[in-house]
Amino acid sequence: FTTMPKAVTNLASASVRQSISRKNDITMMPIGVPKVAYRVPGSQGADWVDIYNRLYRERIIFLGSEIDDELANQVIGVMLYLDSEDSDKPIYLYINSPGGSVISGLAIYDCMQHVQSEVVTINLGLAASMASFILAAGSKGKRLALPSSRVMIHQPAGGARGQAEDIKVEARQIMRIRDNLVKMYSMMTGQTTDQITKDLDRDNYLSAADAVEYGLIDRVLDTKQEDDTQMSG
Repeated sequence: FTTMPKAVTNLASASVRQSISRKNDITMMPIGVPKVAYRVPGSQGADWVDIYNRLYRERIIFLGSEIDDELANQVIGVMLYLDSEDSDKPIYLYINSPGGSVISGLAIYDCMQHVQSEVVTINLGLAASMASFILAAGSKGKRLALPSSRVMIHQPAGGARGQAEDIKVEARQIMRIRDNLVKMYSMMTGQTTDQITKDLDRDNYLSAADAVEYGLIDRVLDTKQEDDTQMSG
């Protein structure tokens, strides 16, 4: 027999080892947004859709990250679509957010007031800063929270940089926005503007029960199934 060169033998051995390694590899499901099967009425088979799109079909919106322009536009788009589809049914807005941009949050607030559908707000986890404002902006009697949830309210913060005149303009805008937020918090909670101003001065955390007493929400969901959450049978 002809002796194979050592380099060729090593190459063949490496190829065999790689082949065995590939056979032993286990393909793991990629981490990402969970998907569920959904069959469009009238179609033969089901398609895989991400869980949030599936929830949209049940008129459920999940506000679960920092509020910015992109998130606000997505929430507004879904709300407008659901309202145009059936304005007699409520929209359920679940909130677990650290807050974010005041302007983006006000855009969501304005849309909530614009649509004809009732907007049921439900706090789970934390509704902080601008998220607490959106929570309190739900339809009266339909602002809810789960027992372990928390709410945090505080005044808007600014990070102006640049020339002195630009900083002065930014400061005036922040003060104007703060005054408007104080008035709207007062209307939504029933607290006086002086009390709201005092409470917004620093980070102010409230339990679900405290949020009810303060007027930010209407009641705490203390049973496993509630008709107002759209999650009961």
